[in-house]
Amino acid sequence: MDAWQLFLNSLGPIALAGVTVTVPLALVSFALGLLIAVSIALMRISVNPVLSNAARFYISVIRGTPLLVQLFVIFYGMPSIGITIDPWPSAIIALSLNVGGYGAEVVRAAILSVPKGQWEAAYTVGMNRARTLTRIILPQAARVSVPPLSNTFISLVKDTSLTSLILVTELFKVSQQIASTTYQFMVLYLAAALVYWVLCLVLSFGQNALERRLDRRVAH
Repeated sequence: MDAWQLFLNSLGPIALAGVTVTVPLALVSFALGLLIAVSIALMRISVNPVLSNAARFYISVIRGTPLLVQLFVIFYGMPSIGITIDPWPSAIIALSLNVGGYGAEVVRAAILSVPKGQWEAAYTVGMNRARTLTRIILPQAARVSVPPLSNTFISLVKDTSLTSLILVTELFKVSQQIASTTYQFMVLYLAAALVYWVLCLVLSFGQNALERRLDRRVAH
């Protein structure tokens, strides 16, 4: 089989792995990571120094260590202390924690971008801090945080390739498996790169559509 034919034939199984494994892995990890990000961001802006410093420490650790090291600590390191986690849960935990660390600063900046007058107006009508956050501040912050968080998700889709190193059979792992039997590594890696690129293009179009919709809502 020539290189071009192998390239075309490999696109199907690689793309299938992208749709059935890579994207779901990224979606689940991003959803959990977003919950972590919001929680850490709220801790970060808390007047309680214990919560604020704990959030600072978490963000510092996540942003100061490579994702690959985080994956290895959870999958290969934890068994040494008696905790064994399967590849998929390990990948989700590591990716979610990573998104949480980076997303927390995005959410915090979005919350702080809401004018202080919004807080004061809410307090004036009798809302407490928690109600003000959930009803007034967070909905406004959500619109501001959509572009950077969308970029975080697109980066996450590409970062899932690292999970192949902890035995998750995602898009890149499938290309490696085919390459190991055909020895056409350049062809298969180019095929994987093409699938990643198409996935990210689709996600970018979705991001732009969401931003335009939010802009129209704000304009009205």
